[in-house]
Amino acid sequence: MAVMRARRSTLAVPGSNPRMLDKARGLATDALFLDLEDAVSPLVKDQARHNVIAAALEGGYGDRVLSVRVNAMDSKWFRDDITRVINEAGSVIDCIMVPKMQTAAQLVQVDQLIAELEAANGLEIGALGLEIQIEDALGLVNVETIAAASDRLESLIFGPADFMASINMKSLVVGEQPSGYTEGDAFHYVLMRLLVAGRAFGKQVIDGPYLGIRDLDGLRRAAQRSASLGFDGKWVLHPDQVDIVNEIFSPSQADYDHAELILDAYDFHTSASGGARGAVMLGDEMIDEASRKMALVISSKGRAAGLQRTSTFNSEN
Repeated sequence: MAVMRARRSTLAVPGSNPRMLDKARGLATDALFLDLEDAVSPLVKDQARHNVIAAALEGGYGDRVLSVRVNAMDSKWFRDDITRVINEAGSVIDCIMVPKMQTAAQLVQVDQLIAELEAANGLEIGALGLEIQIEDALGLVNVETIAAASDRLESLIFGPADFMASINMKSLVVGEQPSGYTEGDAFHYVLMRLLVAGRAFGKQVIDGPYLGIRDLDGLRRAAQRSASLGFDGKWVLHPDQVDIVNEIFSPSQADYDHAELILDAYDFHTSASGGARGAVMLGDEMIDEASRKMALVISSKGRAAGLQRTSTFNSEN
């Protein structure tokens, strides 16, 4: 079964840039991926693969989620990417990230290939996680079956730029509403469909990047849009984006404290010593089993973000 790891911020690190591969070691992201795909010129794919494997083996990325994004399955680099990365660095990375996933059959094929490579290298079968990107109309149409296709799958990731191109969206600004779209959110359907598919099958769901790296207000708007729906995190492309994204995908201190109080109060009042009640008052608020489930979401996100509670439950109040 897929592991639920913190992914508030996921940093994209071009495999062709040794300086950035090194700098990423000191940035405060929850996760990062060493990229062999879009951030790498076709002329230097082989060198980037060498750089990424060397960087992963050298280590220094701490306990963050460390993934390698390989090239798409229909590219001439895919087989060499996934084979060499797992053969040479499979014991030190957490996940393989595959872009442009379109069908469940593709995902099963990748899962089986990884299992074969794990076996050939003496790795535990299933130890390597999978992250996949939904980047076009066909992938979105099939996202439910994709999400259900593999226990190895950890996260679904929205690829906004390729997706916008695939549906002929009239915009060149990735992460913003298309010009002329004045009512609602042009991406709401896409985001919600990804989110529901992910939640139905126990996967994390990650929003794609905001390409205007100097437009921090725009980044904040875009991040708040997906965070408010329930997404687990968002990609970042620049160090200046990290703190903003971490903040937005973490609960506020007040919400975290309140969630912990709800959990404590519910545990106490449903116990024999607390009266074995199913619905009780917490201050002016009625709480019940549904409240507990909502509080668990906030509590788990707060704990993953390293928050410490600042209030305690008093059963006499």
